[in-house]
Amino acid sequence: MSKASRPLVSIRTPTYRRPDALRRCLQSMRDQTWANWVCDVFDDDPDGSARAVCRELADPRIRYHRNDPQRYASRNIDKCFSRADPHGAAYFCVVEDDNLILKDFIEDNVAISRRHGVELVFRNQFVEFASGTPQARLSEFGLLDRMFLEGIYQPEIFRLSLLPGIGISNGGVFWSARSKSPLEIGYECTATLQEYMRTFSVVEPIYVAMEPKAVWAENGEQTTRDLGGKATWLRRELDLKRAVQLLQREAWKLAPKDARRDFLHSDAFAYDKRLRAAGIVKSLISLNVGRLLSLRQKAELALRGLLIATAGRPTDEFRAFVAARKRLIAELSDGGGIPATADAGDQLYSHEPPKLTRSAAR
Repeated sequence: MSKASRPLVSIRTPTYRRPDALRRCLQSMRDQTWANWVCDVFDDDPDGSARAVCRELADPRIRYHRNDPQRYASRNIDKCFSRADPHGAAYFCVVEDDNLILKDFIEDNVAISRRHGVELVFRNQFVEFASGTPQARLSEFGLLDRMFLEGIYQPEIFRLSLLPGIGISNGGVFWSARSKSPLEIGYECTATLQEYMRTFSVVEPIYVAMEPKAVWAENGEQTTRDLGGKATWLRRELDLKRAVQLLQREAWKLAPKDARRDFLHSDAFAYDKRLRAAGIVKSLISLNVGRLLSLRQKAELALRGLLIATAGRPTDEFRAFVAARKRLIAELSDGGGIPATADAGDQLYSHEPPKLTRSAAR
């Protein structure tokens, strides 16, 4: 098959002292039905421990790089979402060293991008519990099962997923070289906050594919290196929650009036209506969520929201990020820079019938 029909896919893999996990991760790429890919491994270990794994596999498609200076987790992950394209690739994705992709991950995502005319695909993932231990096991459900539905989301609707959840998960994002969404954050923050900020950075139609084709490892305690900072846990949590709160409020403001009006009962999402209501109250948007929450629940959520708003301290860089993304959204909206898709038409979201997954069969 020609390179035109099988264009190059660039995979970026951040890693730090997990040789066994990295070996498994890279092998999942070698097992792909789509052979035209290249993987850049960015090793954040000053001792270069990932080099031996890359040499052992002896696959010319795998390119080793040792970070100098050390980036720490959040910067190393974020750099993998850079617009830089040294290989002239057509598509991109990030597979962290403890995660993996199923054999038709690339092929199926490229097919969706082509078939629906979208530059962003968000793929469901299985969850691996107790990853890296003898008790590791795979979920029977997908990470997105109770969050999204199969189909195209317009960006102003997709960003509303910040209210009941996190939106984007790094390992599920697949994008083309034509994508207008700046997925590299470029600001100092934790890896967790980056995913919220990436969701806010979506400025074009995104296809949510509900059949899991990747595996996300649940092992948060192993990825706490972040920026190498010394802030206390409480300070980090308050600052994180305040930044998320501000993103939620901005996403709400940017959504059309009818989308805000219908959000609690809309079929655009699979999120429980009570989670949507809780997001609205805790972000201090409104207490008017009908009978989905009790008076006590509303009061408790509003008080938590007020505590977060009072004690959380978003950085100047975070505020600059929000301002930059809002300018981009305004420019694309005013200039018609976001192309409409054939599937979505003038609708705010367009769902396909859900595909049967292992979780749906339970």
